[in-house]
Amino acid sequence: MNFVAPMAGISRLTHNATTATLVLLVISIAGCADDSEKVRRIRNQRQVTMQTQTQQDHVGEVFSLLSRLVELNPDEAQRQIAYHLNRWSEERPALEVTDLTEWLTPIKGLLDDAVIEDRVNRTTFTRSDVNHLRDSYLFSRIADWVNNPSSDDPVLFDWFADLEKKSSADANKLRTATRLFDWTVRNVAYEPNVPQYPGPPAPPMSLGMEFQGAGYRQTDYQTVWRGTGDSLQRSGVFVQLCRQAGVPAVVLAIPSTEDGTLAPWCIGVLVGEQIYLFEPELGTFVPGPNQTGIATLADARGDASVLRRLNVPGFFDYPLSKEDVQQCVALLNVVPEAISPRMKLLQSGLAGDRRMVTHVDVQAMSESIDAVSGISGVRLWDVPVLAETYATDLATAAMRDPIFLFWYQSRWAILESEVDSARQLSLGRWNHLMGKFDKNTEDDSKGARVLYLAQRAPEFEIADLRIDVDLQKAYGIRRELGTASELYDRQVQQVQNLMRQGKRTATYWISLIQYDDTRYDTAKNWFASRVLDETQPSMWVPAARYNLARTEERLGNIDGAIELYKTVGDPQEHGNRIRARLIAKSDDETE
Repeated sequence: MNFVAPMAGISRLTHNATTATLVLLVISIAGCADDSEKVRRIRNQRQVTMQTQTQQDHVGEVFSLLSRLVELNPDEAQRQIAYHLNRWSEERPALEVTDLTEWLTPIKGLLDDAVIEDRVNRTTFTRSDVNHLRDSYLFSRIADWVNNPSSDDPVLFDWFADLEKKSSADANKLRTATRLFDWTVRNVAYEPNVPQYPGPPAPPMSLGMEFQGAGYRQTDYQTVWRGTGDSLQRSGVFVQLCRQAGVPAVVLAIPSTEDGTLAPWCIGVLVGEQIYLFEPELGTFVPGPNQTGIATLADARGDASVLRRLNVPGFFDYPLSKEDVQQCVALLNVVPEAISPRMKLLQSGLAGDRRMVTHVDVQAMSESIDAVSGISGVRLWDVPVLAETYATDLATAAMRDPIFLFWYQSRWAILESEVDSARQLSLGRWNHLMGKFDKNTEDDSKGARVLYLAQRAPEFEIADLRIDVDLQKAYGIRRELGTASELYDRQVQQVQNLMRQGKRTATYWISLIQYDDTRYDTAKNWFASRVLDETQPSMWVPAARYNLARTEERLGNIDGAIELYKTVGDPQEHGNRIRARLIAKSDDETE
């Protein structure tokens, strides 16, 4: 039959091919034995490539989740991140565990030994790791876009030019630190270590902490997320940014001669063999000798005029002198997860756009810091762990006391509640911190600027909330059956207050974007005409005034900037007056 012939042809072809293959195999075995080894190598390389691609896919999923964390269900996102990391790590060789017992001493009394052991030496990733990964991701993204020449401080232009002649590597590293510190000061509005705003009666606190105590009343994440913090919280943010930029930074503390307690006073940045000083409470680098450049720890220990010039005669006295800073303890701002082998393993697998610092080699960092004269020891800072415990204590108190619950939730409801306006503001804030100011043309997603503008409801709309049912639905207000008019009116007023607070916060953050976008004329208009509008009072007024002064500097209006810096009563007035002195000196030298 006709269909048999083709099959017969194929059979003959197959027979011929098989014969040829056998001949080739015989030749291969007889004279090309080396090829078998080559085949094995190719096969192994292919397997490694396939495994790497699979691993990268899992890491890619983790980064995709981290990039959208603010939009996702927290529990589900944490579960997925832990799952992908564990799948990724299955194919990776285990890292040798280092004995970190001596480093854990400062937090031994703050956490149970079993908890410390689990957080440091656990080999698998769990949901509890996600906060550390979120922080690493967020601070790495901020550091990436902030570290650019537009962030350079004009006061230091000439000094850096001279430093670059001596060592371009040192100059670049210190310039990066200066950019990150400048951003921290401008974007984390200063609040005193002892809050000036009223709070409810203090709930029970563990570990001897004080209600609203300095440093630990917010985590580093909350500080940068909310954009306000005390000097210790500013320190935490700055150190986190430096870490992601590859710049070693520590909190310097002075030990008490009486009981050995440590009093943090500034941040030290290690560049070369010197530690450079940045003062977070004043919001300025410590000026060097003759008020030129940035002082080193060696300068402060050897030249009494360095710290003496932090006085503002007739207004402020700096509490420390040369004698006080002869011996300092360096504090490392890390959580237990950051020194764990699993985070070291993860960091070894991150490259390119996925690069971020998840692990801190405390031993190596200690050796380099401890080698600097004036450093009497290096240890973990207890504030990061205290901040976690403090947050737990507040959450517990909120569950027990309805009055405390209202205070607890209302402080940042504009950003952290479940209503639509808060979700939009939080997305805008996330994009702001990511450096995504405008619309993304690739995925058509909105940038921070547009999302912030959507928060700026006109005053007549806010006023009409009481009578406009559609507006009430839009803002999540429902009047339940039987609700008294007086109670309902109070609820409406609370929402109106939140709307105004959200509007003014968004307005201030838009102003910061205009500055970071180098639109200084526009930034000036937003700071001066919108945030500092006397009919629109807000918590951001002092910070806006400081940023307006920085904007005036950029526009060349030095006299206007100095006048703003000398505003009496601003929380950062001490440091602002030092800034005024520095720019006046710089302006005189350029004339």
